[in-house]
Amino acid sequence: MNNIPMLVFSCIISYLLGSVSSGILVSKIAKGPDLRTVGSKNTGASNVQRTMGWKYGLITFFADALKGVFSCLIAELLTGDHMAALPAGLCCVVGHNWPVFFGFKGGKGVATTAGVMLYCFPIPALFCIAGTVALIAAFRYISLGSLFMVVSFAIASVFFSNGNLWIILWACMLMIMCFLRHHANISRLLNGTENKLGSHSK
Repeated sequence: MNNIPMLVFSCIISYLLGSVSSGILVSKIAKGPDLRTVGSKNTGASNVQRTMGWKYGLITFFADALKGVFSCLIAELLTGDHMAALPAGLCCVVGHNWPVFFGFKGGKGVATTAGVMLYCFPIPALFCIAGTVALIAAFRYISLGSLFMVVSFAIASVFFSNGNLWIILWACMLMIMCFLRHHANISRLLNGTENKLGSHSK
């Protein structure tokens, strides 16, 4: 990576793009509730789906995923280096999870992480996401599927990185952020009180 100024600039842009909360915007446009006060008090697609229905949940999910894709694309275009998409995508996920525009209270970053994964390493990402969908369909725990996605991607990075430790570290950072944002879900999964798909949030 030679174009450090453009890399830094693209990371800043990516964080700001990530900080734009799709869930809050969708809720405002649809005249829905303040997501930070209902359900899980989370601004991500899961809480939108549980409080406003599947249509708005899916719109939010794809909008959040596109944030990740666009942040990576912008970084690659500005620097001319595909590897620049990795730190930029990471910054977008940070922005989604801790948005500067909404008091640093954001979502859990799953959809945005999926978008970043797909842009940076599409083939392994598709396999991980397919496994995630299958796991959610089988057990109806969105949180379990989300955690599986980032864990499987981090493990897969050992093989698709061609020995590049930065790629493995990047994948592990995506995984760690997802686990940090799901700490309450992990506790509920362990004690058997986690919400299943279609149930009301806690």
